[in-house]
Amino acid sequence: MVFSSLFFVFLFLPLNLALYFCTKSIAVRNAVMLIFSLVFYAWGEPKYVMLLLTMSLADWLLSLMVDRFRGTSKAKLAVVGACVVDLGLLGFFKYGTFFQENLQAVTGHPSVITQIALPIGISFYTFQLLTYVVDVYRGDAKVERNFFNVLLYASLFHQCVAGPIVRYQDIADQISHRSINDADISAGITRFSAGLAKKALLANACGSLADKFLLSDSVASNASLLAENIKILSSRPASALWLGMLFYALQIYLDFSAYSDMAIGMGRMTGFRYKENFDYPYCSASVTEFWRRWHISLGSFFRDYVYIPLGGNRKGSSRTVINLLITWFLTGFWHGASWNYMLWGLYYFVFIALEKVLFGKVLAKLPRAVGHVYTLVIVFFGWILFKFERLPLLETVLSGMFCGNSNPFSNYESGIMFRSNIFILIVCIVACLPVSKLIKGALNYHSSDEGFAGKLCVFARVAYPCVMLLLSTASLVGNSYNPFLYFQF
Repeated sequence: MVFSSLFFVFLFLPLNLALYFCTKSIAVRNAVMLIFSLVFYAWGEPKYVMLLLTMSLADWLLSLMVDRFRGTSKAKLAVVGACVVDLGLLGFFKYGTFFQENLQAVTGHPSVITQIALPIGISFYTFQLLTYVVDVYRGDAKVERNFFNVLLYASLFHQCVAGPIVRYQDIADQISHRSINDADISAGITRFSAGLAKKALLANACGSLADKFLLSDSVASNASLLAENIKILSSRPASALWLGMLFYALQIYLDFSAYSDMAIGMGRMTGFRYKENFDYPYCSASVTEFWRRWHISLGSFFRDYVYIPLGGNRKGSSRTVINLLITWFLTGFWHGASWNYMLWGLYYFVFIALEKVLFGKVLAKLPRAVGHVYTLVIVFFGWILFKFERLPLLETVLSGMFCGNSNPFSNYESGIMFRSNIFILIVCIVACLPVSKLIKGALNYHSSDEGFAGKLCVFARVAYPCVMLLLSTASLVGNSYNPFLYFQF
């Protein structure tokens, strides 16, 4: 089940909210949320609910052990146990097939590769559970005596499948005590509707165009079609490859930030306040700034639980570079069991290390427009590494973008497609800028006016989510399957 399905929007979510608000007790409301969360997760993969339950139970028991033996070696042993359980299961399900394939390529064994399915959301809820145990050990979070509260934290359908990665310390009080007013419900509905429209109207359109200019992910990842795919991409004009990657860059931001918007909005409706996960990253003026604005919950996880414990930048330039190398290799590895993701992580390591050690201060003194162009170029080519798991396809696209495949720069078909879709391109670019944030601020400011302008602003604030919902519904009719990109990670 996905947030951007009509079934979810018009049945699952309304039913959840109706039962939720029919009760007053926080314990009963938590039970409603837990049941709906487990049903949501089981909808697509019922057998993996047991995996989620088992990991939650293991981490709950280990956190109790940490609290009981605080300050002793047994507490450390419990944290190690949590790392072994969580990362071991993540490694088995996410990287088991990858390791078999590479071992076979080197040694010839195993002769038959066992295909291991990836449970949806395991990359996200694994990190959430692990941070809970570590934070209890550090004293940053109080141990939770009620197992069902930990299970609710791990499985909450708002953010279980694709984030944001929520830390227990941030919502522990909200699980036990939370209040909701009309302003929260209104803000939540608006945020959810905006995210739904961003996904249904913009991200899906960008994805469709990226597939037309390039290849769809399902086709590109098919090993049996590799030779044919190389031939297809080699014949694409350079302009089509550039446009295809531009639409992909827009799609991945609009798609993932839409999911976060919807998660934050649903949380707000029910009294949970999740932290922001995106802050207009394409407005950044350095690669370092980009990663402070992109997937904030993941970046802060690797910063607080990997980079800083390794020593951060406190032990000299050489150690800082090593710490960055480890952090960014793991960041790339987290995204997927494929060499291109590791190359993508190391690609960003190079630029962030250079900014920290060599030219970061110089870049900060230059006009922001210079840093902005530099960042967009780096990020744009980074998305090429990210998109193509098959390295021969990656090489073909990079070469073709500069007419290195004896391909033309443009042709009649690519020109027609560009002119036909220039409007959606402009709208999507604007959607990546803080224009809506400025409009929202202006509406909030003038809503208190007693004159016509104030009434117009109030009307706009009320009409906006309704219009977004209607447009999204019209777009989703007949489009029953449109999963979010980050479901695969």
